[in-house]
Amino acid sequence: MSADADVTTAPQPHSFQAETRQLLKLMIHSMYSNKEIFLRELISNASDACEKLRFLAVQSPEQLGDVSDLKVTLAIDKDARTLTIADNGVGMNEQDVRDNLGTIARSGTRQFLTQLSGDQKKDSQLIGQFGVGFYSAFIVADKVEVLTRKAGEDAAVRWVSDGEGEFTVAAAEKAERGTEITLHLREDEAEFLEPSRIEHIVRRYSDHIGLPIRLDGETINQARALWTRPKSELKDEDYQQFYQHIAHDWEAPTAWAHHKVEGTLEYTSLLFIPKRAPMDLWDRDHARGLQLYVKRVFILDRAAELLPSYLRFVRGLVDSADLPLNVSREMLQGNRTAEKLKSALTKRVLDLLDDLAKNRPEDYAEFWKSFGAVLKEGIVEDQANQARLAGLLRFTSTTSGDACSVTLADYVARMPSGQTSIYFHSADSLAAARNSPHLEGFRKKGYEVLLLTDRIDEWVTAHMTEFEGRKLVSVAAAAADVEGVIETADKAKQDEDFADTLSKLQQALERRIASARLSSRLTESPSCLVAADHGVSRRLEAMLRQAGESVPTSLPILEVNAAHPLVERLKGCADTEDFADLAELLLGQAVLAEGGQLNDPARFVKSLNSLLLGRAAQGGGSGLIL
Repeated sequence: MSADADVTTAPQPHSFQAETRQLLKLMIHSMYSNKEIFLRELISNASDACEKLRFLAVQSPEQLGDVSDLKVTLAIDKDARTLTIADNGVGMNEQDVRDNLGTIARSGTRQFLTQLSGDQKKDSQLIGQFGVGFYSAFIVADKVEVLTRKAGEDAAVRWVSDGEGEFTVAAAEKAERGTEITLHLREDEAEFLEPSRIEHIVRRYSDHIGLPIRLDGETINQARALWTRPKSELKDEDYQQFYQHIAHDWEAPTAWAHHKVEGTLEYTSLLFIPKRAPMDLWDRDHARGLQLYVKRVFILDRAAELLPSYLRFVRGLVDSADLPLNVSREMLQGNRTAEKLKSALTKRVLDLLDDLAKNRPEDYAEFWKSFGAVLKEGIVEDQANQARLAGLLRFTSTTSGDACSVTLADYVARMPSGQTSIYFHSADSLAAARNSPHLEGFRKKGYEVLLLTDRIDEWVTAHMTEFEGRKLVSVAAAAADVEGVIETADKAKQDEDFADTLSKLQQALERRIASARLSSRLTESPSCLVAADHGVSRRLEAMLRQAGESVPTSLPILEVNAAHPLVERLKGCADTEDFADLAELLLGQAVLAEGGQLNDPARFVKSLNSLLLGRAAQGGGSGLIL
């Protein structure tokens, strides 16, 4: 197929996006201390181009021709001060060049730039995590030329830029398919014109590439896919460098697992747990997943179908002997072999996390900071593995300080005699959870309470209702009364004494509360709100409303502390004008104490002022004690 008519004959100038120019400048300065990675990135891209061609050739062998001699070739010209990285892979046409070389990570550049801190070390790590790819060439080059021809097409394209503000695209001549990237090295980059230096970099970063990398006619890498080699041959450095190659991550992974499985299901998997969360972790539209190979032929770059969504942070690959070479994303969906593979790979990842948690707890704590909220999604999505996932959960509690290190097994082991449930409290922040009035009675009884602050926690506790036979109960639920804080005889007398007061309180706050009752959980605060049994939690209801969801109105129960001076005063002024203001004050305080928003702030302030001014007038300015 000819595409000559589509390619502009004369060089046409184009401007980089503002974010691209900014990132190029930042990259040159922040990554200069490890500038040799440019070669790793360019060889990685060349390898990808060859693997993509190998895959396309399975579908259209007559169009793409012979793909048996795929390779990456390096060439040094000391006189011209150039280093060329060439491949005979899939190549690009003019539209591909504009799309791929005119912008950097089109969907994430602006977000990336907002996260820069100004700290050179931190920013260089962030850039590495972001994936510098082709643009790393400008770390060592003041001019870059790309000559490329797409497989199956006749036209070639030349792209040229100095990385400052513009690039040109023009028609060119190229005898064979593939891409040649020529770097015009800066004056102080002569080291990259030395064959020994280039060979050292290739062996350090790209030895595992499954294609020959040639320099001066010699192959300088092992040219054997790393995952096909026995584990006994591999060192930690080999795995770390391979991870950096496929994940474009600056840092080494936290953990990895390499397995070759034979039997009814045959596959080789190499799975990595990154050290830090990528910026797109919460972007559900972003492509993610494992690389898929079938009998060592590259098939898909991001096969999301091979792991559940809650394991989307896992990087790596799987090489299957049981899937057809023409497998597509659509074929993976509902494919029995793919489903078995997904189940097996999920087990491998959970095994890896189990091992990390048991044998490297400090590293697991760091993992949890980055990926814990994502892993919790599995409690909701994966009933088959819920018990295993429950063991991997980590919590902050009323006894753990700020450390998020408490397991459910730890909690159960510490439960005092008489406690039958696992108690938790959900809030928007750790401070709000820790200082909530709902905890007072539990703290007095010596009951530990788990403090939950992730948004996903509301769904987690809705789907995981018990652990090892013990129910998970919210301290903000009506059923979570703490028996024994108030003696039974005293409680019966209090209920009788406050019956009329509670009835009038409910009438005063009609249509805003379901009922009013004395609290068994409050020891210091005057009031709190609790959700009705089997109802949606108040925090979840608020989150759903914020998300624009239609949520049925669910009135809360107002609990009051009979021993608090404010409630005693309420009881004493049941027939006065102050009662309505005190009722308003108790409700408003309960809403604010749980981090909520007042529906009518002006009404609350008016009642508060009325009480303050009334007490001041009666008591000579002593003021109302709140």
